[in-house]
Amino acid sequence: MDIGHGFLQLDEVKLHYARSGDAGQPLMLCVHGFPEYWHMWQPLLEEFGRDHLVVAPDMRGYNLSDKPADVAAYAPKKLVGDIDGLRRGFGAERFTLVAHDWGGAVAWAYAIAHPERLDRLVIINATHPATFLRDLLRHRPQTEASQYMRLFRSPEAEAKLSADNYAWMWDFTFRRHHEAGQMSDADRDAYLAAWSQPGALTGGLNWYRATRMPVPKPEEADPAAALPPMPDTTVRVPTLVIWGEQDHALLPHLLEGLEEYVPDLTVHRLPQASHWVMQEEPDQVRRIIRDYIAAQP
Repeated sequence: MDIGHGFLQLDEVKLHYARSGDAGQPLMLCVHGFPEYWHMWQPLLEEFGRDHLVVAPDMRGYNLSDKPADVAAYAPKKLVGDIDGLRRGFGAERFTLVAHDWGGAVAWAYAIAHPERLDRLVIINATHPATFLRDLLRHRPQTEASQYMRLFRSPEAEAKLSADNYAWMWDFTFRRHHEAGQMSDADRDAYLAAWSQPGALTGGLNWYRATRMPVPKPEEADPAAALPPMPDTTVRVPTLVIWGEQDHALLPHLLEGLEEYVPDLTVHRLPQASHWVMQEEPDQVRRIIRDYIAAQP
């Protein structure tokens, strides 16, 4: 399946995207997280371009897309607006939204705000806001696992993550997959090139800086902590969650109680996979999503 590239001008930013499939086919929009870019979705571009128009953008702040300097430009409302701008730009009334990591956080928010625009939601290792807030405040293992977010919000983050040609970030993410043969030398070079785009590292980190989600110190976690009031976060969209259970940043405990917020929920756990499911289990992910779509009425 051929993969093409282009740019789409939205209200505030111009986004680069990869695409496969033909106009007129159902739209599938694939949204990456940190520190990735469109490339992570290549297996889905190849698989679903046969019967969908699959679009995988570089989200604002990443790779070849625009990178606003102001942290406020990365507020969740802005990112949700980008997803809807992509929907409009490709002429879809409704679509399938697939997302991972930070892209998943935005996808949850989009589904909560605009259920009428989605046929289905597919989330890969990204937590619903209600269970994430709960576990950040009450579940010490998750509070401890999320301490990296404090680093990523700090003024020192760019220097630490980019030192020695992004050695820390490569170790934090994909080194073991490269050494295991799950990523090629070309994949490694492509990621380093994407991270090295002017402003791209700051753009990605600004997603962390713009969020209001609290990250207390581990000793501040309290199983009896009062949760602050939240708006209605019910997801009224058929939802598939694929979860690598060896994720050390987002722990499986986050799935507990998820059905309270997502009435039409299917969860598929991958016991041996980590946060980086697309690198480790691309064929499994393709099959799970394909089967899920086929089972939908």
